[in-house]
Amino acid sequence: VVPLLIGGGIGFLNGFISTKGKLHPFIVTLGMMSIFRGATLLVAQGKPISGMSPAFRFIGAGMVGPIPFPVILFLGCVVIAGIVLKRTVFGRYIYAIGGNEEAALLSGIMVERYKISAFTLLGFLSGLSGLILTSRLNSGELVAGQGYELDVIASVVIGGTSLMGGEGGVYGTLIGALLIGVVSNGLNLLGVQPYWQMIVKGIIVIFAVLLDRLKRRFRTA
Repeated sequence: VVPLLIGGGIGFLNGFISTKGKLHPFIVTLGMMSIFRGATLLVAQGKPISGMSPAFRFIGAGMVGPIPFPVILFLGCVVIAGIVLKRTVFGRYIYAIGGNEEAALLSGIMVERYKISAFTLLGFLSGLSGLILTSRLNSGELVAGQGYELDVIASVVIGGTSLMGGEGGVYGTLIGALLIGVVSNGLNLLGVQPYWQMIVKGIIVIFAVLLDRLKRRFRTA
């Protein structure tokens, strides 16, 4: 529970700073990422934390019949997020804010409240991801998860979410994540060095963003 609350709290802080300070969300999250990574290294004195309990280990490596427990958590989050985005007022307002924040504000939507709520939810889910990863590794590795942000961006963009806002969905992102997973596993099987894998993923992200921009340009032409 504690990692989820901490993640949600950090997300709330990011959202509060971004909305109240009128700062770009990308800059705020990058800055906070650096701050908390440094704080983690200071608190743990650069040493990994081990000695996890079997119950905690189950979260990342347990099985429910033939199905890994993390897969169940993942699919549950996908279904819930899909319902929230498509069938609730919260989801419709998030799309409206992403599409045109000024228009959403003029239509009476409390933009700041919903943006902070979205940041908080994102932080909560990030905490859940960290919890699963730590359980799977059976150790609190201080550098675990570094570089995953590029995989996340690639999955979202490939899945059809526009960086300009207002477009995208959970199920498209799921497909994007599966494609990135296939690419990563394929490169590993081919013996491609991790450094080259980062280059390939970066090229994929740039190509996907270019396609999105071209698609928008043709729509407005």
